[in-house]
Amino acid sequence: MTIHVVGAGLAGLSAALALVKEGQRIILHEAAPMSGGRARALPDGTDNGTHALLGANRAALRFLRAIGAEAGWVEPEPAGLPVLDLADRSARRVALAPLGWIGPARRPTGLSWGGLLALLRLALPGRDRSVADTFAQHPALLRSLVDPLTVAALNTPSAEASAQLLGAVLRRLAAPGSARLLVAARGLGPDLIAPALATLACHGVSPRLGSRLRTLVLAEGRVAALDFGDRAERLARGDQVLLALPAWEALRLLPGIAAPTIHAPILNLHFRHAATGPVRFLGLLGGLAQWVLVRPDGVSVTISAADQAVGFADAEAAALIWPEVRAAATAFGLPGDWPLIPPPARAVRERRATPRHGVGPRPHPPRRPLPNLVLAGDWTLPALPATIEAAIRSGEVAASSLLRGRA
Repeated sequence: MTIHVVGAGLAGLSAALALVKEGQRIILHEAAPMSGGRARALPDGTDNGTHALLGANRAALRFLRAIGAEAGWVEPEPAGLPVLDLADRSARRVALAPLGWIGPARRPTGLSWGGLLALLRLALPGRDRSVADTFAQHPALLRSLVDPLTVAALNTPSAEASAQLLGAVLRRLAAPGSARLLVAARGLGPDLIAPALATLACHGVSPRLGSRLRTLVLAEGRVAALDFGDRAERLARGDQVLLALPAWEALRLLPGIAAPTIHAPILNLHFRHAATGPVRFLGLLGGLAQWVLVRPDGVSVTISAADQAVGFADAEAAALIWPEVRAAATAFGLPGDWPLIPPPARAVRERRATPRHGVGPRPHPPRRPLPNLVLAGDWTLPALPATIEAAIRSGEVAASSLLRGRA
């Protein structure tokens, strides 16, 4: 019996690893010329965005341990997140964990007893409304902490983002160590995707690249074959399919399934700029850029909820963003040369990076829409925002569903 895992993004990779470790025979299919999905590194090894994990991301950290990659992830700012406010050029470190707010030096701007109570209420289940409405009485706290957290976690502007879903994120940050910020020291390619593929290869699994699933061939209410255009994989009676694809691809193959149809973009900009010193992670307020990840081989900048910025040409985006990067580097004394003229840059536009996490109920797809098919993907866990954590967790959940069904 064979399990066909379709999609070698993080959901598919985590599912494949969970299954092969249980002795299952796996065939891994991937439409793109490389594995990793939307979190993949670019062909030259450039990391696709300022991806970060938190200590609360238990599934992702468990996956890193399983593939022997945990040492490649570092905590760049253990003393608190450096944040530059471009409006008044004030630079300060902000603690991500509430216990760090006991002393005033690392408190978010605008934090008051009323604001703290609003945060506590947000972490409790309740009626959904927008994040901006929830913090309308605390505009300074919204600007300094809640809005950056919202766009980072939900990739949705706070004026439309679900307070209920942001509350789920805050609840996960309550445990000790949950707010630790971790980044891949070299990038997602070498520190996440490559070790995952190497681990699967040790189990005899290598992705079949360039294999886009054209059609699910159904018979008697089951998947009978997978049509890849140039070939068809016929399924034996006991074979299974694990579909780990973006929502729009799942809808193409399974019309009518409950899945998000409205998405939000992310613009990533990568500057070819050599830097000295350790890996750094900086936050920006009041500008176009939000997060700056500085590695020795380059600087990556992310703009989440980038409805307007995603349309900028590469040169236009670089001209607007580099002064913000330079201001942050100067404010926090990063070593090296930070010239006035932007260095060469390349933009990566993820026009459908995540679903828009707005107010109201989210589509809840069935885990097993057909007797021999299960779904994975960050969008299949509507109680969580679509992140690396959700993708990996969804793969594990889908694998567990298959294993239970075959027990």
